Amino acid sequence: MSRDNAPPLLATDLEGIILPEIWIAVAKKTGIDELKSTTRDVADYDELMQTRLAVLRHHGLTIHDIQSVIATMDLLPGAADFLLWARRIMPLIIITDSYYELINPFAAQLSYATAFAHNLIVDTDGTITGYRLRVQYSKRLALRSFRQLGFRTVAIGDSYNDIAMLREAHLGLLFNAPENVHDDYPQFATTTSYDELRESIRAYLKLPLPDRNTESGGIAQTHDNEGVGGITS
Repeated sequence: MSRDNAPPLLATDLEGIILPEIWIAVAKKTGIDELKSTTRDVADYDELMQTRLAVLRHHGLTIHDIQSVIATMDLLPGAADFLLWARRIMPLIIITDSYYELINPFAAQLSYATAFAHNLIVDTDGTITGYRLRVQYSKRLALRSFRQLGFRTVAIGDSYNDIAMLREAHLGLLFNAPENVHDDYPQFATTTSYDELRESIRAYLKLPLPDRNTESGGIAQTHDNEGVGGITS
């Protein structure tokens, strides 16, 4: 099967693409600036997480404190519409270096989309003592596997930990990436809105352009011939 005839699959990061950054929200709520750093700032994931865990211990914050902040959060404006549009065209999988303990509360807002995440190690009193990766290099391995399974892959990310995933995809897109990430990896197209994401994906998949009667208010209404390979979600 040629690549153009292969069924498409979209893999997207979560925070910064669909959700606001959870750790930044916690930092704003608690006033602890050390928690503002994310994978946009620090390329070494273990270094970042060890810093976060040390800060949580120092301030006596538990999983319950973090989840109380999460309970006040919503998807980024326009994200739900983009997810709906994408899932009408192809399978969509969220691949995040966040944790099920943090993202499960968003399941309903995400329309129960499939998500690959990791796990936190939490004591009975709610103290977060560590983290457990599902597998090393999970984003890269997932995209490599999707390609081997015969999918035409599109990946969306915004941070250093997404770069390996974008490299493995047939089409890798940065979304609202900070200047340092964009400057370090100029080979990836940068998009700054969900409309730009749609147009980049539509052009790559050679989908017909929408008309005003079928796409309005940011939600794409699927044409009978817009789905690729007959797969819809």
